[in-house]
Amino acid sequence: MITIRPVAESDRPDWERLWTGYLAFYETSVPPEVYETSFQRLIGNDPQDFSGFIAEADGKSCGLVHYVFHRHMWKIENVCYLQDLYADPDVRGQGVGRKLIEAVYEAADAAGAPSVYWLTQEFNHAARRLYDRIGTLTPFIKYSRA
Repeated sequence: MITIRPVAESDRPDWERLWTGYLAFYETSVPPEVYETSFQRLIGNDPQDFSGFIAEADGKSCGLVHYVFHRHMWKIENVCYLQDLYADPDVRGQGVGRKLIEAVYEAADAAGAPSVYWLTQEFNHAARRLYDRIGTLTPFIKYSRA
């Protein structure tokens, strides 16, 4: 049984473990002050900050997702960017990722945001199998400042 719920202040140790796993998967890390600031934003009340959900299986935190609503020049309503999605390796393939994405879809619907989008790396084949079932692959290519 997988349950999804908003990130709470008491989730800090589990959230940090999960987010560290996510960052490690993408071969990156962030300094401690980013952990602190990001977590405070997740549990704060500013609607411009990120929100998040924790997945639990058998009472143990096993996944997370972060998302944020923002304005869009092509729409009146805000859109939703799903930034981070992670499931512990031992629960992958059991519906955790799908349930976390669906929770973001529900949050977007409740907020009147008509669109949810996210990015992944091309080589993330396991995640892309899920994404191909519950989302639409777009032709956009991401660029960033070097």
